[in-house]
Amino acid sequence: MFWLLYLLPPSAKCLVASALPLVSSPMPIIGHGIDLIEVARIAQMQERHGQRFLDRVFTPAEQAYAASSKRQTEHLAARFAAKEAALKALGTGWRDGIAWTDVEIIATPSGKPALTLHHAAAQIAKDLGIRFWTISLTHTSSHAIASVIGEG
Repeated sequence: MFWLLYLLPPSAKCLVASALPLVSSPMPIIGHGIDLIEVARIAQMQERHGQRFLDRVFTPAEQAYAASSKRQTEHLAARFAAKEAALKALGTGWRDGIAWTDVEIIATPSGKPALTLHHAAAQIAKDLGIRFWTISLTHTSSHAIASVIGEG
């Protein structure tokens, strides 16, 4: 039905479009971030700094999720990439009092990743009008990538 609008003259398009049922309008994209990281980089940080690195960068829930997997370092790398991507979506980077653990990636019961912000990061998102997040993670044995979209 929508393709028919292209066949109508401009004056008729307004009349037809106003008579069409309202389809759920898409949420505007306010910010998008993407990040790629080598899994070996996370492994090196774990080896060099141990639990101190994990506690500084990952929440207890993120650490528990990764620890429950045979591919722990890959899961941590994907979450690290998602944290970086989220800050790119906010347009802030790691400043304005944002801590690594202010950005949290959790797994929903279905296994789908979800992003939760805390403290300064949550306030910045609210100020920008971001109400929903869409997140995608993937990894191989050598690389992890994340895409994060903030929607209003």
